[in-house]
This record gives sequence, C-alpha cells and structure tokens, in this order.
Amino acid sequence: MSTMNISLPEQMKTWVETRAEQGPFANSSDYIRELIRRDQARQQAITTLQTALDEGLNSGPAEVFDPEAFLRARRG
Repeated sequence: MSTMNISLPEQMKTWVETRAEQGPFANSSDYIRELIRRDQARQQAITTLQTALDEGLNSGPAEVFDPEAFLRARRG
C-alpha cells in the first residue's frame, strides 16, 4: 500500500480523528479511505446517470405513450 501525506487545517484534522474514533474505523486512514470509496461510487453513479441521459436525448424525438395500449399488449 502506498503512503500519501496530506495537510489539513487543525479543525479538519480534529474532525477526521474524531470520526475515526467514533466510527467503525481502526484509524484516520481507514476513515479517509472510506470517504474516497464513497466519492468513487458517487462519481460512478453520476457517470452512469449521465450516460443514460445522453442516450435518451440522442434516441430521437419523443413518442406519445398510450398506457392502455401498453397494458393490452402486455396482456397478450
């Protein structure tokens, strides 16, 4: 595992240490790793959503949706 040193203002350092002590974390590094994992998951979710939006926008003009016809077709 690589090491990275970061500089934090005292207030942030205290926050990290407190969260690490109060949460299910062994130490401050565990807490920071969890924050990074959450940020990565959030970014992936945003990318997935943006891709779906782009596909929808590029799929052509909208068509009128008839829920009754949909249900009839679904029933067979």
